[in-house]
Amino acid sequence: MKEKNKAWKVPHTFVIVFFVVLLAAIVTYLVPVGQFQTEEVTYTQNGEESTKTVLIPDSFEIVKDEEGNPVRQGTSLFESGGEAGFLNYVFEGLVSGDKWGSAVGVVAFILIIGGAFGIIMKTRAIEEGILSVIDKTKGREILIIPIMFFLFSLGGAVFGMGEEAIAFAMILVPLMVALGYDAITGVMITYVATQIGFATSWMNPFSVAIAQGVSGVPVMSGAPFRIGMWAVFTLIGIIYTWRYAAGIKKDPLKSVSYESDSYFRKEMKTGELKVRFTLGHGLVLLTIAAGIAWIVWGVVEHAYYIPEIASQFFTIGLASGLIAVFFKLNSMKIDDIAEGFIEGAKDLLPAALVVGMAKGIVIILGGDSPDAPSVLNTMLFGAGQVIGDFPAALSAWFMYLFQSGFNFFVVSGSGQAALTMPLMAPLADIAGVSRQVAVLAFQLGDGLTNIFVPTSAALLGALGAARLDWGTWAKFIIKFLLLLMGISSLFVIGAVLIGL
Repeated sequence: MKEKNKAWKVPHTFVIVFFVVLLAAIVTYLVPVGQFQTEEVTYTQNGEESTKTVLIPDSFEIVKDEEGNPVRQGTSLFESGGEAGFLNYVFEGLVSGDKWGSAVGVVAFILIIGGAFGIIMKTRAIEEGILSVIDKTKGREILIIPIMFFLFSLGGAVFGMGEEAIAFAMILVPLMVALGYDAITGVMITYVATQIGFATSWMNPFSVAIAQGVSGVPVMSGAPFRIGMWAVFTLIGIIYTWRYAAGIKKDPLKSVSYESDSYFRKEMKTGELKVRFTLGHGLVLLTIAAGIAWIVWGVVEHAYYIPEIASQFFTIGLASGLIAVFFKLNSMKIDDIAEGFIEGAKDLLPAALVVGMAKGIVIILGGDSPDAPSVLNTMLFGAGQVIGDFPAALSAWFMYLFQSGFNFFVVSGSGQAALTMPLMAPLADIAGVSRQVAVLAFQLGDGLTNIFVPTSAALLGALGAARLDWGTWAKFIIKFLLLLMGISSLFVIGAVLIGL
């Protein structure tokens, strides 16, 4: 009798989220709900006043019933009237939020970007451009990795780049596969690079600025320390990715994404049969470049976010489709623009769905509003109480670990800052940790785990663009995440020791 050694397969992302929701539902029967009172905090950023609603740390109270017993919300199997029961988590998650964020806004964002790039891919301009790049870089293609990683990390540090990486992954993942690397390399130099920049930034408007503002720390202070930290983390990311990519180039079968990369290899083989880079292809690529410049300008100068960026990408896709019809690229007709949009949106549908499902976890726990009764508020308060009992360096490190774990539930940098920093800042005072270090622990914990948690909409969008399942990605990225967390711990503890 032959024994078959089957490698353990990580469950599908949908399955993982389902069981996390189930665990959250069980927790609602065990942990009582609590709530904070809130207040408006005003801080100055770039000469302009900004206001954020934050919780009041000393105002926490467990919600009690008429008999004085702690209320445990529990989770029923099904609820009507728009309430959240266990079986409602998919729908309620998908329709939660607004057009500015998770989940409904991000779902629409992912589908529109997918549709826009579906049109672009139908023109075959990117394939022809990739083959042209391969022809011109011969022997120097490895330089693309450090250059792209540096630029995307800088984008994450300067203007909080995150969701935008989804679109870039759609361009660079096929290029990486065509150059003999893999889809994982493409995600590393785009999305992962942005999150390293995001986590170590000295001026990120969505995390550092808000965290410093609500903590009473001068906004943009501590920049020299953070710039040095950004340089170290970016260099480590470049070296790690470069070495990994070089190994995959030598032996492509080592890649955990080798099977899923067949999609891109198949596309490139089709293109290699007749390589013909025409004026029409060049105009499509020029449209993409001009559109990206428009997006960067809008984000930096006018704080464009999800609604604007989605519409900008739609415009890029539409313009590319019209150029393709005019120049008869890939024999395209007007109806093919619609077909391309549908195909592209369909490819990213799983990523869009899991964004809503993941949001269902927070909904089951009662939501992330500090002044509404929820299990999440009780968990937040409980963790804060524990952290304050340690020596300064250890307290700072536990703050970092807490922020890393809490990021699973509240992935939004600004949302997490408003929820946790009003509690962590006074706790830091009690523990003998400066508020600047508390902000450092927050930004590292909030940013770095974005490359792993299956509740990150931007990560799932980038993985969808790369045709990667979260389980496959998790196998690869966990070692790198542990390395980053080890180095982050040294920076947090070091910051306490030098008196940042």
